[in-house]
Amino acid sequence: MSATRLTAINVTALALGLAFLHGPILLVVVFSFNASRLVTVWGGFSTRWYGALLDNAPLRAALWTSLRIAFSSAVLATILGTLAAWVLVRGGRFAGRGVFTGLVYGPLVLPEVMTGLSLLLLFVALDVERGVWTVTLAHATLTLSVVTLVVQARLVAFDRSLEEAAADLGATPLRAFMTVTFVHLAPAIGAGFLLSFTLSLDDLVVASFTSGPGATTLPMLVFGQVRRGVTPEINAISTMLILIVAVVLVCATLASKRGRRHRPADQRRMPGSETGSTPPSRPAVTVG
Repeated sequence: MSATRLTAINVTALALGLAFLHGPILLVVVFSFNASRLVTVWGGFSTRWYGALLDNAPLRAALWTSLRIAFSSAVLATILGTLAAWVLVRGGRFAGRGVFTGLVYGPLVLPEVMTGLSLLLLFVALDVERGVWTVTLAHATLTLSVVTLVVQARLVAFDRSLEEAAADLGATPLRAFMTVTFVHLAPAIGAGFLLSFTLSLDDLVVASFTSGPGATTLPMLVFGQVRRGVTPEINAISTMLILIVAVVLVCATLASKRGRRHRPADQRRMPGSETGSTPPSRPAVTVG
């Protein structure tokens, strides 16, 4: 198959697509260094708005609330999502499997407005005071299906003969799980956690339904201020969040590449990768 030629039309389409996706983000970063208080008028380079963040108590409180909710909901969703994926892959056929699968993956297809409204009605019916923990539970419900999907895909592709090999070498079921299965699932679990954290940090709709006094998240605060006009502090804190996400992504990429470089060659080679060759022998398993 011949390689696709890089034409002027392809380059133009790629440039326009990237500009459409990343241009607004670049504008936010640029205008966060604007000396003027008018976010649409360039008044020179300045970092005054990053210093002004220290004096903006509502913005700092909303950011801290969002980070707490995102971390707590991501931890809860990662634990429950991993357990749900384990049941779906290793649990076999059991009564109510279809209902269980539908309940786990339902938030993926339901509109967020319906999810937020249903959770609001649930909290009202249970007479639960809305606040940080109701938003945390709502976000965990919303992102649990994402973790389940990622971990389940990884678990389906896992070769269970590695666990059998560990057992043959004298490992207990718990030790075999920690040294073989968990190591294989760790990248998917980490990816699920990061996705849950990001989705929770970005959510506005569900948080608006389930929040209460003292539980104003950063998206809720930004949305409320945008209706009255964007302030330079919003651009500054948005730039800081972009920087944090970029640093986390770079560190995760470097860690993944480093792990692949240190992995034994027989584990990196896929079975049947050479034409006409037989699959490689079972990789060695270390249990002690």
